[in-house]
Amino acid sequence: MKSDMPGGRLTNRPSARAGFSRTVLEWYRRHHRRLPWRATRDPYGIWISEIMLQQTTVSAVIPHYEKWMEIFPDVRSLARSSAQKVLKAWQGLGYYQRARNLHQTARIVVRDFGGRFPSDHESLSVLPGFGPYTTAAVLSLAFDLPYPVLDANVRRTAMRILAIEDESGRRAEKTVMAFLEDVLPQDNPGLFNQAMMELGSLVCRPTSPFCLLCPVADHCLAFDRGIQETIPPPEKRSWQRIDTVVAVIRDGDKILIQKRPAKGLFAGLWEFPGGKREKGETLERALARELREELGVNLLEARFLLKVSHSYTQFQATLHAYEVWLENQPRLRRDRHRWLTPGRLGHYPFHSGSAKIVRYLEKLEPETAKSGKPRGRQL
Repeated sequence: MKSDMPGGRLTNRPSARAGFSRTVLEWYRRHHRRLPWRATRDPYGIWISEIMLQQTTVSAVIPHYEKWMEIFPDVRSLARSSAQKVLKAWQGLGYYQRARNLHQTARIVVRDFGGRFPSDHESLSVLPGFGPYTTAAVLSLAFDLPYPVLDANVRRTAMRILAIEDESGRRAEKTVMAFLEDVLPQDNPGLFNQAMMELGSLVCRPTSPFCLLCPVADHCLAFDRGIQETIPPPEKRSWQRIDTVVAVIRDGDKILIQKRPAKGLFAGLWEFPGGKREKGETLERALARELREELGVNLLEARFLLKVSHSYTQFQATLHAYEVWLENQPRLRRDRHRWLTPGRLGHYPFHSGSAKIVRYLEKLEPETAKSGKPRGRQL
């Protein structure tokens, strides 16, 4: 089939484009997964799911989505919540700025739009966290408006159909968007967007795509040339590896935690005192230095508790947790520090690495967590 489109085998004939769209929709109706956010046309639920699904797998999102919708069933309940409750509900998904954007947007929707999401591109696209992808997703999935959705799955699928092999996914975006605008049906554009995302997720996978099961393999130039597994070219990622030390400081049955600054990495989340080990430092010296700098205390003794590792966007962190004894009282600020029993730690939002330490402490001392029985003073 001769191509009149950039890189692809589809012609510009309306019948060819309609045939492609119809094939994708028919495949989706037979093979799509039944996911909780697909059971609604409510823009609020669709919006929450789309934000959660960014850079997170479907299987990981499902329990978070269901829990979130129990806590915040509609935009008004989210708008009137505290920031800390929102961050706690988001815990485990990472990218906490997204949770702050959700909270801010909910308040704007309630205040400026009477609790109803606007259905026009201009109003929706200026809300916090509404980039091109989220705006198109909500407009098409909730309001069935003809805006093509371009996520990683759709980008990869389209790049293979068009055999775009000499450009990165982002540089190929204009070509891909032109293709999607061509094949997007005026009827059921939201369903078609869902279908393209599902096709990329289940069939046109990043590695080992199921080309023999693909409903549009006949339209795919990459498959025809045998180059589908080289498209798109892999992105080079450099991970920074860091070691951090954290202190479990007790006062009777309570443990000290502190709040991170309002801006920067993990803004507004809670953590245990500590910080990054500098080059050439032992873990114990790094711990003593961090406690002296942060709390103005001298370390008398430290007992190793556990080591946890977690990968973040740009770095991989290993957290070394110690139970510590101090020579003097720490300098604390009422707005930044809390003394909590182990059973109360879980009510505060922590980043994923610290959350693993919280779970360890809860399991380590179930009697303390449940009854508040003191273990003695360490100050």
